[in-house]
Parts: sequence; structure tokens; C-alpha cells
Amino acid sequence: ELITKSSELREKLTNNTNYFRKNIKKIGYTIQDGNHPIVPIMLGDAKIAKKISEEMLKRNIFVIGFSYPVVPKNKARIRVQISASHSKEQLDLALRAFKEVGKKIALF
Repeated sequence: ELITKSSELREKLTNNTNYFRKNIKKIGYTIQDGNHPIVPIMLGDAKIAKKISEEMLKRNIFVIGFSYPVVPKNKARIRVQISASHSKEQLDLALRAFKEVGKKIALF
């Protein structure tokens, strides 16, 4: 019913997804192509994925690290899920945290 009455939430989700995807790439992370609101940040190394998820949680941002056997060996990643309920300020907070964490662990 919500979807048929208005496209507002769908449009916000699309905008949030595009915004996050564009800016996480600008920071220097590699993501899988697409326009899906689940954004896999590809890291390769399971230890790095775990470290990033731990560091993000310290900043009150919950992201999930996945590694083998959940994903193929050497395809470890962080999974970020974007929502229509996220504000631009929340997305910016997450992006800043990803940038800080990436620098802290010397990813770039």
C-alpha cells in the first residue's frame, strides 16, 4: 500500500544508495558494482574485514564483516546496508568513520 501511494521512500533509498556508493569509492574503498542498497566493501583479507568492523562499532556504526566460509577465500568484505530511513548526516558520519578507519589501519 505504501509503495503504490507514493514513491518517496523508494526514491530516498535510491538516492541514499547512490550517494553512499559514490562517496565510499571516492574514499578509496572497492565495492561491487550495482545499485543495490546492500553494499559489499571488498577487502580480500578476513583479518582486515574483522578489524574494520570492530573499529566501526567503536564509532557506533554497525557493519558486518564476512569471510570464508561465508564467502569465497580471499573475498572477505564488509557488508553495509543502506536504508531510506538514513539521513544524509548519518551517511556522512558513516563515510567519515570509514575514512578514519581506513587511514588508521593503513588501507590507503
